[in-house]
Amino acid sequence: MSDETARELALLLRRLNVELDAVTARFAELHGLNRTDVRALVAIMDAARRGEALTAGRLGEAVDLRSASVTALVDRLEKVGHLRRVRDPEDRRRVGLEMSESAMAAGGEHFGGLARDLVAAMEGYTDDELAVVRRWLEDMTAVITRHNRGS
Repeated sequence: MSDETARELALLLRRLNVELDAVTARFAELHGLNRTDVRALVAIMDAARRGEALTAGRLGEAVDLRSASVTALVDRLEKVGHLRRVRDPEDRRRVGLEMSESAMAAGGEHFGGLARDLVAAMEGYTDDELAVVRRWLEDMTAVITRHNRGS
């Protein structure tokens, strides 16, 4: 791959990020949230999709916040009805975080059309092409995450 191709792909990735950030910012504005609130809700939702309960400590790791800030974040999101604390039935000392039905509905309403349009846009690609795109996105996300965390 040429340097020019690599630069062009990096610029396209940046443009994608800017556009996705604008969609997320609009959602945050409509629902009285800030960027970290939305990141926290996404982390909780992603954990649920993996079948995991996200604790406050793991949420802090996911959004790069310290304990006191995580407590304030969880309290704020719980107060406005976007998440709830749920005791683990097997270990009552452990408390997981779950998105509320209203938060899920708001996210579905705001992002659902985009998700459908993205899936429709993928229909013209083969499974092999999408596997390469998936690998590339995972690799780029890992690089960006390491860069963001100073690793």
